[in-house]
Amino acid sequence: MTATHVDPREALAHPDNPLALQGIEFVEYATAKPQTFGQSLERLGFRPVARHRSREVLLYRQGDMNIIVNAHRDPEQPPLPDTAALAAVALRVRDAGRAYRRVLELGAWGLPTRVEVMELNIPAIHGVGDSRIYFVDRCGDFSIYDVDFIPIPTVDPRPAALGGLRFFGLVQYIGPDRMADWIAFYRELFGFAELPADHHFGVLPRGCILASPCGRLYWQLIEPAPDAWPDPAGDEYLERLAFACADVPATVAELGRRGVDFARPAAAAQDARLGALTTPSDLGPAFELVREPR
Repeated sequence: MTATHVDPREALAHPDNPLALQGIEFVEYATAKPQTFGQSLERLGFRPVARHRSREVLLYRQGDMNIIVNAHRDPEQPPLPDTAALAAVALRVRDAGRAYRRVLELGAWGLPTRVEVMELNIPAIHGVGDSRIYFVDRCGDFSIYDVDFIPIPTVDPRPAALGGLRFFGLVQYIGPDRMADWIAFYRELFGFAELPADHHFGVLPRGCILASPCGRLYWQLIEPAPDAWPDPAGDEYLERLAFACADVPATVAELGRRGVDFARPAAAAQDARLGALTTPSDLGPAFELVREPR
C-alpha cells in the first residue's frame, strides 16, 4: 500500500464523522441504452474495465472514480429509461455493516438485496426517489469488483484520470418546502453540514450545499422555482454528478477536443474558471465540472 492511499477501514470514527465516511466508491446509472451512454462516458475519459458476472452491468473507471452502468432488466421493476438516470451512490465507509445498522437505528429504510452465487451482499438504504445509497468498505487492494465483476481482457484496469478529475458531489432536486427535511436526512444519517448561503461552487449558485464530514463530498439540494413546476408535489431525484478538477478551462478544452459539448453560461468570464456544465444529448445526461476547492 502506498503512502498516499488511505483505506477507509483504517480511518478512525469521529463524533463528527460517525461512519468514517471517505467519499464516493461508485455511482450507478440505469439505462436501456448502455452502449450509447458508454460513448458519453468514454468522451469524459472513462473506460470500460469489467463486466458483471451474471447481469448486464458494466464497470467504467478513470483514476479513483468508478461508474456502474446498469442495463439489467428486472421484470418486477419499471422499464429502464433510455436516457441514463442516476440510480445509486455507494459511500466509502470504515465498516459497511456497522454503518448500515447505525443508519437503520436512526430511521433509514433498509433495502432487501437479491444476491446470486459469487456475488457480494452490499447493504443499502432508500435514497431520494427510487435511488439507493450503498455502504462499501472493500476499497483497497481487494475490492467489491474483484468478486462481482470479470475484468475485460487487454484493458488497463486503472486508467489515469483525465485532468485530475475526481468525484466532487451530486445535485439533488427536491420538492417544494422539503429543504429542512433533506438537510436533516443527510445531517443525522451521515454527518453532513450545511454550508453558509453565500458559499457555493461552480457556476450554478442555487439551492443549499451540504459538505460531508470527510470533506470529499458535496450534496447540493435545489428546490423548484415558484413558477417552475406546475405539479405542487414535484418530483424528487438525483439530477447530475459533478467532478472536481484543478483547472476548469483547461479541462473543458481537453474534453471539447474529445467531443464533449458545454453549455455557455450567460455570466461573467470569471465563472468559466469556477465551473462548467456539459450539454445533455442523446448520448447521456449533463455532468458538471467544478474547480477543486482549496
